[in-house]
Amino acid sequence: MRVESVTSSQNRKVKTLLALQEKARLRKEMGFFVVEGRRELEHCVRAGFEIDTLFYCPEIVGLAVGVSAAIRKTVHPHFADPFRANAAETPLPNHETGDLNVILERAGQIIEVPRELYEKIAYRGSTEGMIAEVKVRERKLEGLEMKENPLVVVLEGVEKPGNLGAVLRSADAAGADAVLVCDPLTDLYNPNLIRASIGAVFTVPVVCCGSQEAITWLKDNHIKIYTAQLQDSSWYYDTDMKGGTAIVVGTEATGLTDAWRKAADAHIRIPMLGELDSLNASVSAAILLYEAVRQRNV
Repeated sequence: MRVESVTSSQNRKVKTLLALQEKARLRKEMGFFVVEGRRELEHCVRAGFEIDTLFYCPEIVGLAVGVSAAIRKTVHPHFADPFRANAAETPLPNHETGDLNVILERAGQIIEVPRELYEKIAYRGSTEGMIAEVKVRERKLEGLEMKENPLVVVLEGVEKPGNLGAVLRSADAAGADAVLVCDPLTDLYNPNLIRASIGAVFTVPVVCCGSQEAITWLKDNHIKIYTAQLQDSSWYYDTDMKGGTAIVVGTEATGLTDAWRKAADAHIRIPMLGELDSLNASVSAAILLYEAVRQRNV
């Protein structure tokens, strides 16, 4: 494991990190994306992703987690000295030092940066002093392992990273087995998506694919397709979601395409009692997911 110190925002590696945050095309070309925050990095490495380069600020890491000098030496020798003298000296619980070890062990290179530089390269101020370049690992439909009566979320044509991130959080909370992102208009490794999902993009299996490919896979695996739509539909709570279930949600602007409407085993809708006729896609997905959870736990 290589460790070096960088202090300038003009450093080539720092410039690359910043460019990866901004440019989807570069992320695709290089095969790397950026993950910011200790919590997100923990989820990332436990999901099997590999950190190429870890940038960390020893002042922020020390103050955020209270790493004692003795524990720092056991985590990594390089962590013995660089922390500020007034950093908390309270030993960490074993699971927290273990989490640090997991992150460090997956890093091909570690770069120490001062607080001033970290604040320039980080999007958020509460990310515990860690930001990393991570190797892309694409998932495929054929690689998904489904348990009995799986619960799957399908999003078609999602455009806003925040919406997709919010759906992923709901999918994680509801224990969904997978999220299929069909014909996406946003990059799965967009930093805004990763932040919005608070790491759920790593805790839930996510596959990007075409709609027809997803429909074929769902039918081959005997997973019923329930499309959320207002037209020609039944109340969602009258639909049996105890068996293999795929909840399909489109965008607020255009809804779902005919391919999904025709492939559906049932069309379902959420009551709209006000003046408006649509909910945010992430809110709709959450409501429908938890109906499946309710039915499976009564």
